[in-house]
Order: sequence, then C-alpha cells, then structure tokens
Amino acid sequence: MPPPDHPIRTALLALLHERDTVTSTQAAQALGFSSGSCSFHLRQLARYGYVEEADAADGRVRPWRLVRQPDEGPDLGLLARELEDEGYQRWLHSKGSAPAEWSIDDAFSSVIFLEPSELAEVGAQIRAVLARYATRDPSPAARPVAAVARLFPLLPVEQETTWPSES
Repeated sequence: MPPPDHPIRTALLALLHERDTVTSTQAAQALGFSSGSCSFHLRQLARYGYVEEADAADGRVRPWRLVRQPDEGPDLGLLARELEDEGYQRWLHSKGSAPAEWSIDDAFSSVIFLEPSELAEVGAQIRAVLARYATRDPSPAARPVAAVARLFPLLPVEQETTWPSES
C-alpha cells in the first residue's frame, strides 16, 4: 500500500486521527481545501486502504473514518511525522542550491502556557491562518511550502507516562 504522498491526503489522515469521522465538507472547513478536493482524496485514501466509509445516520452525508485492524493499524501520527521529516531533510540537503529568494526557511518553536480549551482554540487559529494560503490560486512564483504545527502538553521527563497532579 503506497503511503499518502499528497499534502491534502496527509492533512486528511491527520484530521481523521484527531476525529472519529469526517465528511468531505467537514474536512474542507477544517483544512481550508475545497469539499470536492477533499472528497476526491478521501476516495483515493479508501482505494489504498487508509480510510473507509462510516455508517451515516443521514443517507445524504458520507462520513469517513480511519481503517483499523483489531489491535493494530497504521500509526498515522508517526507516518505524518516521517513524511514531514523526510521532506525537511530533502530541503536541508538541497537548500544550498536553491535560488536566493527560496533559500530561506522559518523554523521555530516555543513553550506556551495554555488551558485545555485554549489549546483547541490556538490549533483552530493556526489552521485558519494556513487555510487562507491553502485555498487560494497560486501565483506563478508560488511553490508548495510545508507548514508543521504540533500542540501538545509537555510532561516532566520523570512522569512521562502519567499526568502531574493538579494543585
């Protein structure tokens, strides 16, 4: 089964990893792509066994879910990170030969303090910013650019498998 090699497919897998089911319309709203494009890529992911149609309460909607085998299944978070890392390593290797205007990148990280509801809010804000660029018609000078964001609670090393007690 070939890995998803398209940014929309990778984004759809990540979204389905976060949610139980998603329709192409819901995916389009969350990711900033067109519903038709999301529908096409969901069907392609189904063709290769990554997703399947879920039961729908309403016959008009077509929800999708990740394919799971009993006690196993693809680690889609790991797959997405491997695809990101592979693309970044390819960029680092080729960066020196890139035209001057493309020889930059902007990688950064930060520790911020959030409440649970704020974590979801920040994620939605990042998706909204990225969606503005994902849905526009690219100019002749535009190229695909990877945007990677990971928001997760930091746990102390000595307690990495349990949550610290709340005070």
